[in-house]
Amino acid sequence: MKNFLLGLVAAACFPAALMAQGKINPTDPQPTCHMCPGTVIPLSELEAYTKKAMAERLTDQQVREIEIGKAHVGIGMVYRGKLDKRSADSVAEHDQVSEVYHIISGSATLVLGPDIVNRQRRPATQRTVVEFNGPGNNGSDIRNGVAHQIKAGDVVVIPAGTGHWFTKIDDHINYLMIRFDPDKVTPLRSEVQSKDYLSKPAPR
Repeated sequence: MKNFLLGLVAAACFPAALMAQGKINPTDPQPTCHMCPGTVIPLSELEAYTKKAMAERLTDQQVREIEIGKAHVGIGMVYRGKLDKRSADSVAEHDQVSEVYHIISGSATLVLGPDIVNRQRRPATQRTVVEFNGPGNNGSDIRNGVAHQIKAGDVVVIPAGTGHWFTKIDDHINYLMIRFDPDKVTPLRSEVQSKDYLSKPAPR
């Protein structure tokens, strides 16, 4: 009986011992986002942004802005219509925010490069500056820019400071935008804010 009782005590203590071993060692690298939840954005919500873009003639829309500890990550949806000729001063550059495009549909010519001609500061009050991609510049051309033919399925990585310029869009281009904001210059945007935005006409 004595051995049996000792066995029960040992069994009861065993899970506690495992839990103690599983605790984070303070000398190990620690999570950079303490107890942060994960985020799932359903396809239906992303598609609602594309429909809204087409119905209201919008281009860039921010779906979410998420705290990940050392940075913010923005999720946007972008829809651009047919473009036959280059628009004036349409080279874009963002000083602190890097971007990744995942092309969903359509095709276009995208020119990339860091040497921007005739830089013009974007107004600090511009909505895209305040809410989407932070301070940056526009320009008239990219010196020694590289032209890329992009289509559905392609991924484009644009570091902060790199110029990007659509010089031709065949019919349309629709892409998921992921923005990395290590300086947290743009505000957080929640699911509640996203749903509220989708429920009424977009501000201009």
